[in-house]
Amino acid sequence: MLLWDLMDTTTKQDIILSVSDLNREARYLLEDNFPSVLVEGEISNVAMPASGHWYLTLKDESAQIRCAMFRNQNMRVRFRPEDGMKILVKGKVSLYEGRGDFQLILEKMEERGDGVLLRAFEQLKDKLFREGLFEEALKKPLPDLPAHIGVITSPTGAAVKDIISTLRRRFPSIPVTVLPVTVQGETAAEEMIRAIKLANEKQGCLGDIDVLLIGRGGGSLEDLWSFNSEALARCIADSKLPIVSAVGHEVDFTIADFVADVRAATPTAAAEILSPDQNEMAVLFKRYERQITGLALDTIRQKKQSLAWLQKQLKHPGRKLQEQAQLLDDNEARLRRAFRNNLMELYGRLQRLQFGLREQSPKRLIHENKYELKNFYQRLLSSMQQTLDHNQYNLSDLGHALNTVSPLNTLGRGYSITYSGKEVVTDYQTMKAGDTIRTRLYNGEITSTVHQATALEPSNSPAGKKKK
Repeated sequence: MLLWDLMDTTTKQDIILSVSDLNREARYLLEDNFPSVLVEGEISNVAMPASGHWYLTLKDESAQIRCAMFRNQNMRVRFRPEDGMKILVKGKVSLYEGRGDFQLILEKMEERGDGVLLRAFEQLKDKLFREGLFEEALKKPLPDLPAHIGVITSPTGAAVKDIISTLRRRFPSIPVTVLPVTVQGETAAEEMIRAIKLANEKQGCLGDIDVLLIGRGGGSLEDLWSFNSEALARCIADSKLPIVSAVGHEVDFTIADFVADVRAATPTAAAEILSPDQNEMAVLFKRYERQITGLALDTIRQKKQSLAWLQKQLKHPGRKLQEQAQLLDDNEARLRRAFRNNLMELYGRLQRLQFGLREQSPKRLIHENKYELKNFYQRLLSSMQQTLDHNQYNLSDLGHALNTVSPLNTLGRGYSITYSGKEVVTDYQTMKAGDTIRTRLYNGEITSTVHQATALEPSNSPAGKKKK
């Protein structure tokens, strides 16, 4: 007997669903029971159609799930998802009714693993670079021969052993103090900051410390992450003591490497940078010893030669006294001659001054000035009279010339001037019948009205001669 036959009519009617209804009920069931979940996994099958929506598969070692992130949500994601990238997503569990696919509707997406750390590393690096913390001008020089080296690292790691063994091998007389810190974990950056500040305070056994070495052995990016702390970077930049950074292997770079005054590829390389080779120093000291010995011998030889010359120059005291007595007599004679010459020169100057004083007597000057004043007065009167006569003559000539060219003189001979308004009429063509004109005579003015304006032929033309 079939199961269908055992169901009554009512039961059969209740369980009949379309595929769409079934998928919809399943979607409601999933969304109600999983309102929001966090899922971590690896990306595969990324699709980014022209609509701007993202579709991808999130998987781990044994399972996978389809995901969709719509455009209004993925616009806030700061990176571009790619296959193989590990991410952490937040979203709602749902079901795509069209295909019946179980899926996640994503709301947020973050990188996980090294990708996140690399992004944070680059962002901090760019920030500090723009602030100028990597400038070469800020780098402090290392001492040629350190008086005391402070090593900030783990006291149990391989790095501290390499550093100490290298320093002992190259220059064992340099004091070394290890400031123990953890170089990995949440508190590592804070411990290294405290160690740097303690060394800069120069207290106790650290009073003569003049350079710091900070570092650790190799590891993953996550293991070295404490050296990418912004607070640690700023502490290194603010340190008054020069700092050598030696973090990881040669290919490893951290923010501390960029901010430090010198970056070493490895802790061993850092120890070699800070310590001179004792064998090279011994050879150098031998060369200096030979140079100093040679200089000392040359100096002794030169002093002996100077002493011999001085001995030759040394004279008997009696001879020296005789020379001084003779020199004294010569000086006395020169002094007497100089005194006599000066006295004669002063007497001559006195006579010249007396003669000059007589020549410059006020009475003589007054008499001469009165005579010159009288002459100037007579010359002034004569010049004024001549100037007056000349100006009167010029004035008479100018008056005569002015009377000759005066318009009134011309009008007195029977001529007149005709005006139209304020303009002088010189051409009959400018006048027309009915215009009012003014005629200026010698002793008056006539106002007329134009009746007719006609041209006159020149008197020397044939027509004029005939009319005449």
